[in-house]
Amino acid sequence: MSRFQKGETICALITPPGVGAVGVIRVSGSKAIEIVSSIFQSNKKDFKLSDAKTQTVHFGKVMDGNVILDEVLITVFRSPHSYTGEDVVEISCHGSGYIRQRLLELLQSKGALMAKPGEFTLRAFLNGKLDLSQAEAVADIIASENKSALQAAMQQMRGGYSNKIKLLRDELIRFAALIELELDFGEEDVEFANREELKTNVETLLTKIKKLLKSFELGNILKNGIPVVIAGKPNVGKSTLLNTLINDERAIVSDIAGTTRDTIEEEFNLNGIRFRFIDTAGIRSTDDTIESIGVERTFQKAAQAAVILYLFDPRNTNAASLTNEINELKNNLQLKDAAADSHIILIANKADLYDEDSIRREYATFSNLVILSAKHKTHLDLLRQKLLDVSGVEKINLQESLVTNARHAQSLRLAEEALHKVLVGLDMGISSDLIASDIRYAISQLGEITGQVSSEDLLDFIFSKFCIGK
Repeated sequence: MSRFQKGETICALITPPGVGAVGVIRVSGSKAIEIVSSIFQSNKKDFKLSDAKTQTVHFGKVMDGNVILDEVLITVFRSPHSYTGEDVVEISCHGSGYIRQRLLELLQSKGALMAKPGEFTLRAFLNGKLDLSQAEAVADIIASENKSALQAAMQQMRGGYSNKIKLLRDELIRFAALIELELDFGEEDVEFANREELKTNVETLLTKIKKLLKSFELGNILKNGIPVVIAGKPNVGKSTLLNTLINDERAIVSDIAGTTRDTIEEEFNLNGIRFRFIDTAGIRSTDDTIESIGVERTFQKAAQAAVILYLFDPRNTNAASLTNEINELKNNLQLKDAAADSHIILIANKADLYDEDSIRREYATFSNLVILSAKHKTHLDLLRQKLLDVSGVEKINLQESLVTNARHAQSLRLAEEALHKVLVGLDMGISSDLIASDIRYAISQLGEITGQVSSEDLLDFIFSKFCIGK
């Protein structure tokens, strides 16, 4: 069943549920002002809400029949100068759950319908106030839990990269139109689209699309957090390090080897960047079935991590054996790329028990080495800086266009594939109708991002994930 309530006036609480000082209810639609006016009594004599100018605030009472329900502030936004592009009225009342519920019931009794999840933003999209990528950014702003994720979402909502997508799409539409024109005059053997120019432009568009796809790796990390796995042999201090970093006794610490048998995940905010730390079972051969499963999960999580913190105890190892441990880890993770080493931070833990200069000399050939004591919380600042350096997040320019949405990335990949087919077709000299077909497909995929091409099913899927009231 469609989630659209076309033409209806809708209402919903737009502040969080629960008791608070203030609650705000939004009403949107052609009858918003009329419906609210029927339950509102201004403190100004002879004032009518229907006469209120846009973006004005009015004090008065909500009347439930002859009974005063609450004293409220009414904010009026007239179409098109509102969030949804429709007439909108926002009622700021006291935060009593009872008052909010009675207000919603009164509004419904006067003809308003309860808004569905995301319906206000859906209407903003349908009324041209936002494109689809900007509308999705609204949900990302609400869900953002750190400074970087918020900045990336704000950049997208302001049209960060949707303008780039539109320019790419417009260029393709221009060429598609020329090729379609050729097809119309096929019998006259007229060429409107210069093939060399088309090839050059497609190559330029592909470069831009590849750059946007590359940004998804960083954008996705900013949005969902950087996964960091804490790995190493048993009893090297992995759980202690996790507890120290998050400043909480989250993981059980014990001298007994193999205490941690499953993964433990916690989040940590560093310089506005969200890191997701994953403590894992100690890596060793064992006949214990449960512990073996834990070790296997260690490798699974490490394979998905952006950064690996590999802890070792200098008391029980040396440079040669540490090299073997790292090589074994990389083999299990199938990390053959030399660049993979740059994402592994080696941590010589329990530095309080040893001479740091001796440790540096022993492991002088290892890059990304940090010497610290998780127990005594020494040199943690060095580890935090190393995390920022290795993750590369501090180099991200949040003023640049970043793709943070998996749906957008998928559409870009499909557009990229279609344009590759165009290049192959141009080299092979295939017919114009096949080239036009691939260009049209690329145009369609780029349009899916901004909503220039969209189906009701797609919109239903996207906006159903929003919260009610937004």
